[in-house]
Amino acid sequence: MIIVYTPAGAEPEQYDAKTLLASEASIVARTVDMKWPQVKDGLVDEDLDAMRGVVWVLKKRAQPTLRFGEFDPGVDEMVTRYDKAEAEAWFDAAFNLIGVDPETTVERVTTALHEAAPGAVADLEHAKAYIEKCRAEAEAGKGPEPEPQAETSAPARKTSAKKTSASSAPSS
Repeated sequence: MIIVYTPAGAEPEQYDAKTLLASEASIVARTVDMKWPQVKDGLVDEDLDAMRGVVWVLKKRAQPTLRFGEFDPGVDEMVTRYDKAEAEAWFDAAFNLIGVDPETTVERVTTALHEAAPGAVADLEHAKAYIEKCRAEAEAGKGPEPEPQAETSAPARKTSAKKTSASSAPSS
């Protein structure tokens, strides 16, 4: 998630929350009195405390003496935008919906994404190009390439309950 901070009368500054180190994320969480998952969710919802905390910690890299109380942006000076990977995942999911409903067509998905992207992504040119790439693949019947997922398996659940099965139930 990218936080775009535009101070009054200045050029926009972009801060990538994914670049935080674990120690920095802990500082953000403690400072804004939220757990890190709440901070991440807050960024999606453009929560002012979450955005302020992340930007402040990232600004401290260049200005180590910057105090939290000294960084007090206006309520309309910060917004969040999807980074390239997040935008691509969103676009891929949208194009994967084509055909699920007869009204979900390549054209409708493409139009909707082009309309939504300017207010949602940090890199609009990349977004437009990726949407067009997905459109071309969908029209060719290929669809977006699924990203390889790391193989993960959930650990076996530990329980004190005894296993039962339908075959062990008493018959009547």
